[in-house]
Amino acid sequence: MLLNNYQANIVTIIQKYVNDGWILSFSFSVDSRSNYVGFIQGNLEFLQGSCLFFKEYVDLQESIEKFSYSFHYQDHENNLIFRYDNAKHKPDLGYTDHKHIKDKIVQSKIPDIEQVILEIISNYLNNPK
Repeated sequence: MLLNNYQANIVTIIQKYVNDGWILSFSFSVDSRSNYVGFIQGNLEFLQGSCLFFKEYVDLQESIEKFSYSFHYQDHENNLIFRYDNAKHKPDLGYTDHKHIKDKIVQSKIPDIEQVILEIISNYLNNPK
């Protein structure tokens, strides 16, 4: 998959939830390293002032490979609600992909942007206005 197709897919997903009233605003940028490799980042402002900050360093040449990623969701007072990432920890966690939930760290699978948005809507937001 080409990086510009992956980027367009992410924007389409975000726009769907903007149109549905869940996301109030968003910003998005891509730093292309080639047609298949790039650094993607953005932030989404949800109802009630909560925000999702995300970044992915991806290689899409053969499949979607995320070299590094972070999906950081926080409330309107900037308190962490959860964060998915693959950052290394000391001491080692024994696994790479994990999720921070308040003061806990649990093993997780690598999410995509829509899975994270749906988790936020299902678990943390009231019905849209």
